Amino acid sequence: MLPVTPSRRLAAQASLIATPVLIAISTTFQPDFGGSTADRLGAVGSTQAAISAVTFLVSQLPLLVSFLAMGLLLVRAAPRLSAWGTSLGVLGCFAHAVYGGTSMLELVMARDESARSTYAALLDKMESSPVMIFAAVGVLSTVLGFLLLSIGLFRSRTGPVWVGPALWAFLLLEFVGGNFSDYAMYLSGLLLAIAFLALVPLFRATTEGALEPSYADQHS
Repeated sequence: MLPVTPSRRLAAQASLIATPVLIAISTTFQPDFGGSTADRLGAVGSTQAAISAVTFLVSQLPLLVSFLAMGLLLVRAAPRLSAWGTSLGVLGCFAHAVYGGTSMLELVMARDESARSTYAALLDKMESSPVMIFAAVGVLSTVLGFLLLSIGLFRSRTGPVWVGPALWAFLLLEFVGGNFSDYAMYLSGLLLAIAFLALVPLFRATTEGALEPSYADQHS
């Protein structure tokens, strides 16, 4: 049993609930970014695009806490997967937050239609610069973080046994299926929400002030 303070328990539960909600809002309001960079700036100028960009950026904080929460659940049953999965997940959130800052800049650029061609040329240069390393690190680290932690949840039987496979399906739909269908993005968000909500009860308080035992411990 792992000691955990009430504030940490509340932070874990709140983050596991807030993360899929914020991601769902971001996905729902995300505009079509097809076409040229100038066209993208035009799309970014809408209120829906602003909501999507801001909620994605804000979601990185509860997602980071969610990674820490999953790592805490696994620190005893799968310490290596816990350490590596948590580290990669946190790195992914950091990189996404850095790159997400450029989205805030695009929101400002989109309001100045008279200089749109200039801003579009600047963004084209940025997309061929080292700044894009943060985008690549964000995606890769987030995927690997989710993968390692979901493997740990499945192997250790921490929580319902289907949570790990649900997170695998989420990764497949979010980072592969989204290239073929917009519906894959919505389905991936639903799977993430179901998986995270299934982990919330594991942070219930016990008389010893510890985390709930793993599913395997409860049924051994």
